[in-house]
Amino acid sequence: MKYTQGKYFIVRKQAIAREIYSFVIACPEIAEAAVPGQFVHIRADGFTLRRPISICGIDREKGTLRIVFEVRGDGTAQIARLNEGDTIDILAPLGHGFTLLPDAERVVLIGGGIGTPPMLPLAKYYGSKAVAVSGFRNASAAILQDDLRDTGAETILCTDDGSAGIHGFVTQPFSELAANGGIDAVYACGPMPMLRGVADICRKSGIFCEISLEERMACGIGACLGCACRISENGSERYAHVCKDGPVFRAEEVLW
Repeated sequence: MKYTQGKYFIVRKQAIAREIYSFVIACPEIAEAAVPGQFVHIRADGFTLRRPISICGIDREKGTLRIVFEVRGDGTAQIARLNEGDTIDILAPLGHGFTLLPDAERVVLIGGGIGTPPMLPLAKYYGSKAVAVSGFRNASAAILQDDLRDTGAETILCTDDGSAGIHGFVTQPFSELAANGGIDAVYACGPMPMLRGVADICRKSGIFCEISLEERMACGIGACLGCACRISENGSERYAHVCKDGPVFRAEEVLW
């Protein structure tokens, strides 16, 4: 795994929802090496441990990465205080990304809440061949819907309270899509119950499925056991590192 550590300039900052921010970072060598599904490990001033944040956009021509993150504690709050022109300390690109299938004709991208950002690079790759299903608590929490549509992907929005789109969970429209058949691959990131539901539908339907797990991390490079998860591989169980072996895993490998 090749990664780089350094301080890079923030060229664009946006608040895209309550306590959710989008940064575009100028880091040409990282953008050149990054693939969908990987993440960056960010050091916040005054904190020892870095914060992992999924890559939301890769622009190799401009030499930039985009990240979208939610303020969930003091560390991410400190990162959110950075502004355009400031430098940000990142270690990246890290982790095992999604498997891209150039011959796929129809894929489904499923994002739950802040699990939606890593779906955007996949939507850019697959374009009109993708259906992006996104789930949020309510309409005010919904993010990246215009960005997903701009890739040419079909978008389906779900909210827990019915304030926008379908009233319900992402598994509802996805069940219907799976029943209709013709899906070559499913990619998902979000809360564990959502991932378990998506994986179960794919297992029953015989659909290739990869999921991105979210775990607390310390080192981010597989040197510690802070992000261990149980997987099944070649008929035997073992502990894998989400940061190094993942965050993307085949759905059938994960022991829920």
